[in-house]
Amino acid sequence: MSRLSLLASHLSPSLGHVGRSRNARVFWDLAGPAVRGLLLKRGKRSAKSTIPANNRARFDWEYEREKPELSRLYEAAKRSQWASGDLDWSTEVDPHCEARLLLPDSLLPLESLRSYRNLPRRRQLDQTHALTAWLLSQFLHGEQGALFAACQVTEAVEWTDGKLYGSTQVVDEGRHVEVFHRYLSDKLSKLYKINDNLYTIIDALMTDGRWDLKFLGMQIMVEGLALGAFGTMRQATQEPLLKELLKRVITDEARHVHFGVVVLRDLYAALPESERRDREDWAYEITVLMRNRFLAHEFYDEYYAHQMSQRQWDKIVLASPFMQHFRETMFRRMIPNLRRIHLLTDRIAPHYAALGLLRFAEGRSADEVAPGDLLEMDPDDAERLLLR
Repeated sequence: MSRLSLLASHLSPSLGHVGRSRNARVFWDLAGPAVRGLLLKRGKRSAKSTIPANNRARFDWEYEREKPELSRLYEAAKRSQWASGDLDWSTEVDPHCEARLLLPDSLLPLESLRSYRNLPRRRQLDQTHALTAWLLSQFLHGEQGALFAACQVTEAVEWTDGKLYGSTQVVDEGRHVEVFHRYLSDKLSKLYKINDNLYTIIDALMTDGRWDLKFLGMQIMVEGLALGAFGTMRQATQEPLLKELLKRVITDEARHVHFGVVVLRDLYAALPESERRDREDWAYEITVLMRNRFLAHEFYDEYYAHQMSQRQWDKIVLASPFMQHFRETMFRRMIPNLRRIHLLTDRIAPHYAALGLLRFAEGRSADEVAPGDLLEMDPDDAERLLLR
């Protein structure tokens, strides 16, 4: 057992998920965020959290435009701006409407629970409403983390083209916070606290002084996973306002992930081997946290903690068709990008194989995906997302 796993197992069973890479430097990088997020539960102790940010701002007084691919992304981002008011907020959202289901039963982990199946239909839809609110709440919290990380990365990235593109991402993330919060407040009237694993990831990104780790964690991992998650929900929901909201957010997220791949693929190819391996192990640890992020413990606490242990709940959720499908679509977007930026070598591959994620490695990365397949949208929608 690694030192981080050993410490984690003494502190709390939930911390035992962290530290599987057995890298001592990554141990110390993530030990603090893991304790604050998973053990002390800082994200749930107050309505506000203060996390010390640690990064350097890099100025360029010559403003040289030397990254044409980033310049094209910048131009695409300027053309694709949209506003919250562009959505039809007059759309009525009724969680009990069978014709406009928020999420179908086939996409929920609840279907395998006898106690859920025995509920009257209206109470089943109450739980569907709650679980949808939980998912969107975590998307909202992740977007706030992305907003702060985008500000830091824009300061720290060394190229003028990267700073110009980063400025558009800051606007994008602010808009995402606005629309997710408005949907949760005005349409679902329910907001869940941040998941402990997500808080730990955000804490790790904000407190690490290395700008490329902020880039790796947010642009490649959090945003890459979100791209898959948003796509899954958009395809499944029958609620038209949510479907349109997600389509617009996906439009932005596709550019963000592309930005991350463009910046890191050459940077990591040139890193000294020891530093690249640290990034590789760090990315794996964050992958484990992200995998555990979608176990819906906050929903479990509200509806099922009196019926079963958290361990039993986790086993049911992880084995459910819902989670298998959700994990496939989420990580199918993220894992190829790790390969593209040189962080999925033969050394680390067995760890991903143990999580059942290695089978996605040969997929197309964000800078390789064909236009018609970009976000698994209709061709007319995908055409708007061409990054040229």
